[in-house]
Amino acid sequence: MDVLPAIDLRGGKVVRLLQGDYDRQTTYADDPAAVAEQFIAAGAKWIHVVDLDAARRGELTNTDALRAICAKADTAGVKVQNGGGIRDTQRIHRLLDLGVARLVVGSAAMKQWDWFEGLLNDPAVPNERLALGLDARDGRLAAEGWTEQLDLRVEDFARRVTGTGLGAIVHTDIARDGMLQGVNVEATARVLAAADVPVIASGGVASADDVRRCRRIGCGGVILGKALYEGRVTLAEALAAAGEACS
Repeated sequence: MDVLPAIDLRGGKVVRLLQGDYDRQTTYADDPAAVAEQFIAAGAKWIHVVDLDAARRGELTNTDALRAICAKADTAGVKVQNGGGIRDTQRIHRLLDLGVARLVVGSAAMKQWDWFEGLLNDPAVPNERLALGLDARDGRLAAEGWTEQLDLRVEDFARRVTGTGLGAIVHTDIARDGMLQGVNVEATARVLAAADVPVIASGGVASADDVRRCRRIGCGGVILGKALYEGRVTLAEALAAAGEACS
């Protein structure tokens, strides 16, 4: 199981939001590339980057920081997964050109399914380089940087990508994101059961035990954010937990 340390970008800085609330922000660093370098030194094979400004406004904003992160990652043979504001094919090609290995498409897929479905049949964008971002409150999807609630159930939407060879589904429980209350294992398991696509769990990871829980239910990956920045778990501990044999 992959462990993806998260770098959330806002105004060029590394931040975390509580439950996706842009008014409840903690800033952790001014140099995102330096943070990426620390994760790489600790053994990361993937880094998960979110452009929070783009997710909210719909325009790619933190491309300079993303470019710098990708450069550090590429030198070390580490892959970058990026999401936030990816709403048209032109942006997808732009981000791939920056060196992003996998792109997380959320709001645009939910609200423009025909476009996303067409993207899945576009030979210029291999499906394994795409992920579907499913962010949810109480089992229902949210879009536009989590500011808009949709009347769509997570599992129902996940079923749409069965058989596509998609790189991943990134499932985030918004209510737990940044709260250090533990992963919503039950909700994540329902997403796992709905589609034959690797599921990456996000939101609420507080300890190595949360990583173990994700591994035991069969997740393809887990994203760690605040727990790393607050010293609740080290990346080395999380990587070790992810690599343990299931019992």
